Amino acid sequence: MVPVRLLAMDLDDTLLHSDLSISHRTRNALRKAQAQGIIIALASSRDPVALEQFSALLGLNKWPGYIIANNGTIIQESMTGTVIFEEKIPIESALMVFDIADAEGFTVQIYDDDIMYVSHKDKFTDFNQKTSGIRHVVVENFRSMTAAGCHKMLIPGKPEKLVSLAVLLESLADYVKIHTVKPYQLEILPLGIDKGSALAKVAESCSIPREAVLAIGDSMNDESMLRWAGYSVAMKNADSKLKEIAVFVTEKSNDEDGVAEVIERYILHE
Repeated sequence: MVPVRLLAMDLDDTLLHSDLSISHRTRNALRKAQAQGIIIALASSRDPVALEQFSALLGLNKWPGYIIANNGTIIQESMTGTVIFEEKIPIESALMVFDIADAEGFTVQIYDDDIMYVSHKDKFTDFNQKTSGIRHVVVENFRSMTAAGCHKMLIPGKPEKLVSLAVLLESLADYVKIHTVKPYQLEILPLGIDKGSALAKVAESCSIPREAVLAIGDSMNDESMLRWAGYSVAMKNADSKLKEIAVFVTEKSNDEDGVAEVIERYILHE
């Protein structure tokens, strides 16, 4: 087994417990890994600002590491905050996405720093505000704001209705990437951007071969990251499709410190 030099982890339902906490056991395992020179990368669909509290909790502001935010549209160094990669959705494509979603009666969300801008408020925006900790602001002329540029767009809604919307948005598949983050949420990204492409950029920046990279996730937006990494791990609570892709599956869920289990077994060899 090639020694692991770069560890990439999803946050929600992977590193984080259901209450969004990180256990002492997991924090301790990560500190030991860092002390051995392992580079840590947090890879999430969350905005950089939403990742800061977890980065600080893990001491990534004091150790060399990386934050992969918005599922890969922004990559920044955890110690310095320096952005090493950034990609936005082409403006015309973003406007077409908004027009289709808005015509079908869906709310559209855009994140910018510590604010979630929404085309209108509903139960889904309230839920996202609660889980992300980012306040939302209703924008009267949301189309004009979209025209100013954005890294990603989120469209929440009932799962069965989002399936129909996704079919309509497939007409834009040559311009943007459309995928399901959760059953109740569609995400729109720049074409060719995902966690896997971002992890490859991080590894290149560190001069680390993919064979020495270990990635852990639970959802299908982690698929590209697990497919790219030399070692791929799906959580016990992961999507069944992701488990089929991963080389390893944890014996413990996110609420049972599955990430700590992986670090202790495959990196610390305890």
